[in-house]
Amino acid sequence: MTGTMLVKEAAKLWNISDRRVSALCKEGKIAGAVKHGRTWLIPADAKKPADSRVKTGTYKKQVRPANLPLPVGISDFRLASSEYYYIDKTMLIKDFIDERPMVSLFTRPRRFGKTLNMDMLRTFFEKTDEDTSVYFRNKKIWTCGQKYRSYQGKYPVIFITFKDIKFNTWEETFDAIKEIFSKEAARHIALQSSDKCNAYEKKDFESLLSGDVNEVALSGALLSLSGMLHKHYGIAPIIIIDEYDIPIQQGYMKNYYDKVILFMRNLFSGGLKDNPHLSFGFLTGILRVAKESIFSGLNNLIIHSVLDNKYSTYFGFTAEEVREMAAYYGVPDKYAELCEWYDGYRFGKTEIFNPWSVINYFNNECEPRAFWQSTGSNDIIGEIISQADSAIYEKLTALVNGKTFSTYIDTGVIYPQIKNNPSTIYSFLLVAGYLKALKTAPAFNGDFMCEVALPNKEISLVYHKEILQQLNSIIPQPTAVSVQEAIFSGDKKKLKSTIQTLLIQSVSSFDTAGENFYHGFMLGLCALMGGAFISSNRESGEGRYDIQLKPTKKDLPGIIIELKAAKNCSEAELKHLSETALKQIIDKKYDTELTAAGVEPIYRYGVAFSGKKVEITVG
Repeated sequence: MTGTMLVKEAAKLWNISDRRVSALCKEGKIAGAVKHGRTWLIPADAKKPADSRVKTGTYKKQVRPANLPLPVGISDFRLASSEYYYIDKTMLIKDFIDERPMVSLFTRPRRFGKTLNMDMLRTFFEKTDEDTSVYFRNKKIWTCGQKYRSYQGKYPVIFITFKDIKFNTWEETFDAIKEIFSKEAARHIALQSSDKCNAYEKKDFESLLSGDVNEVALSGALLSLSGMLHKHYGIAPIIIIDEYDIPIQQGYMKNYYDKVILFMRNLFSGGLKDNPHLSFGFLTGILRVAKESIFSGLNNLIIHSVLDNKYSTYFGFTAEEVREMAAYYGVPDKYAELCEWYDGYRFGKTEIFNPWSVINYFNNECEPRAFWQSTGSNDIIGEIISQADSAIYEKLTALVNGKTFSTYIDTGVIYPQIKNNPSTIYSFLLVAGYLKALKTAPAFNGDFMCEVALPNKEISLVYHKEILQQLNSIIPQPTAVSVQEAIFSGDKKKLKSTIQTLLIQSVSSFDTAGENFYHGFMLGLCALMGGAFISSNRESGEGRYDIQLKPTKKDLPGIIIELKAAKNCSEAELKHLSETALKQIIDKKYDTELTAAGVEPIYRYGVAFSGKKVEITVG
């Protein structure tokens, strides 16, 4: 046979293997190829057939799918786990099944994945017409064996989220809760025609579905709905309540606290306490509000707070997960910056990154910002600070300066304690994500003594912007603006007059205050300003300055402030003290950092305090 080539020749010509050429001949994909004994004869002019399995590295690179998109704001598990970059948290399911608590409460800061995890639990456990196992077959939980798979799709589920219940009145809040339950009833529309439920139950269901229900009836909705689901499916449902404490916080801030507490107590009592129609219950929130008696008598409740080690890896991202994520998006060198900005939380014994900020960091082309600060309200913290005494004020500013201190932490802190005991701020700050516990030791009544610090750079900026800004009740905004204008213009007379007035009118405890308090006071004033990056107690030149304002725009001056304080000073002594402070700035070259950055002009302020008197020397 002439005008032919052997398999080996074709393989060399087409740059594929001998075996592949033989397979193509056998599949009839090479026109004119004939079998001759144990080999194939191929026409010399045969063209290489299209091969969907092309293996060249160049071609692979061309068809490699793009990186999965980032799940910014995605709390739907089906969507997040199938179409976005998803960090597998399904082993939470295994840990739960191993432990099997009747009711579990997870308290974590906002935006740490609570809603996504609760939707994951719903998707895993809920009995539906859809085969939801497809969302778990490539997840860690599926590798754990049949024991755990047998729970998948087994239970009816009641899923309630209160995350958007933020209204000014109880009437608006109650209407919104009615709407939530109406939509949940619609998810279980099969109960409307169930032959397992009686007419009385169906009438209650119709009222719930239509929203034509009063407070008494709605407070029993979890009990009645779970009872019908139990009858209809022959297995008691799982109840999931996400962000249960949002209406409680709003009620406290908007003066309908007693009404919302009474309603929630009855709602949870019916659904979670001695409910024969309950398989398991899950709740999430920021605070553990057990002392409110919301869960009064609920002895089957297991609480997992930020100080507990169980489930500590499932809310937020671990270091390993962030490393893998950085590598996936091609920026493994950004890990150190991620640590500086978003690491530092400590849940139990686990170091945790803020997941919201990490995701937004990658989505923002790896430009670090304080992404978390705009995701929720700090009204409660603002109220505490508005009533803070000098000791609390000093500690807050010490945190901003990178210091730590030990404090009593009550993880069951309740809203009414705020006015009676402003020191509860540290408990709120810890559970809300504004502090981390470096060391923890048990205290009485199941509470803790903790050494606390700021978690990371992002939270330090949040303190400047959101925490210290709450001092508006002590330092009115017009006064802050006046101070800013005086500082940036070098107007010593105006600055002295403004601060002097503020001391006299706004604060009553200065007679016994020390330099640390005045430091915090001035830092708070500076934190209310714009146009400058504020730093405190940092090395520059031959020492550590008290406060520096480095301008963010070229047309603004740089500021160095050195503070001194003494008791019972005369006018002459106070003036000498301010001159000493200015001399210290000059002698120790505190302006080195600003000078090196090309900032000019630079104003140097020596500020001296004694009680409610102030003296300022400018250089």
